[in-house]
Amino acid sequence: MADQPQDMKDTNGMSRRTFMKNSGLVAGGIVGGGVFGSLLTNELKKRDTNAPTKNMSGGLQEARVFINRPADFLILSAVTERIFPKDKQGPGAIELGVPYFIDKQLATEWGTNAKEYMKGPFISNIQNAGTHNEQKDQDSQGPNADTQIPIPTARYQTILTRGEIFTLGLRRIEEVSQEKFKARFIELEPEKQDEVLTMFEEDKVEMKGVGSSNFFNLLHQLTIEGAYADPVYGGNKNMLGWKMKEYPGPQMSYLDKIEEEKFIVMEPQSLRDYQGH
Repeated sequence: MADQPQDMKDTNGMSRRTFMKNSGLVAGGIVGGGVFGSLLTNELKKRDTNAPTKNMSGGLQEARVFINRPADFLILSAVTERIFPKDKQGPGAIELGVPYFIDKQLATEWGTNAKEYMKGPFISNIQNAGTHNEQKDQDSQGPNADTQIPIPTARYQTILTRGEIFTLGLRRIEEVSQEKFKARFIELEPEKQDEVLTMFEEDKVEMKGVGSSNFFNLLHQLTIEGAYADPVYGGNKNMLGWKMKEYPGPQMSYLDKIEEEKFIVMEPQSLRDYQGH
């Protein structure tokens, strides 16, 4: 993949299950709901009658459309690989195309919160909060305090869009890495990368406008979705995520197989395989 050094593609250290168990990722909250509850990609919205019917899993899928800075994309790639690392059971996030999946979702109406009410009430003066503790304290103050949800919980109240949260969060990861280890995040050993990510998960990092745990939970959510979503959304490259789980994908019909007594191994199919797009 473009912009990704070779040393990011190989992961040493703990397996994805151990990392998820130790850091409490599975129990993490979600910022603003799932991608698939509110979006269809622009690629599906605008059908091109002249488009080839061949199922293409690479090419334009591996192109950035939201993240402008290569450095930010490198951090995103390294972070998703730590959340979903390559191991003996199969490929990791980078090989599955998860960074490109996330980039594409952030460029959609979901990433810009285009169809969501964004007028508050927000935490009072959150943009001017000097410290993370001040942000938390303000959550229980002000005329709208009874309608507000505390920062560490699953949902968030902020003027920031999901795309802005990601831009801020990725750059904050780099800043924390430099502050704590005097090195770029992508140059850290996997164990040190995990330390930085755990700080975000545990809401120990100051961020303007949103809690760091909210950013981390959103990052974790999109990483998992990118690994197992239909490839039409830009992730799960070559359906490798499904193949690891032996999931057949959205089959057209099971009528010719439903009466079979023996277990049937089915090759996975993507939406493109029978839609021709």
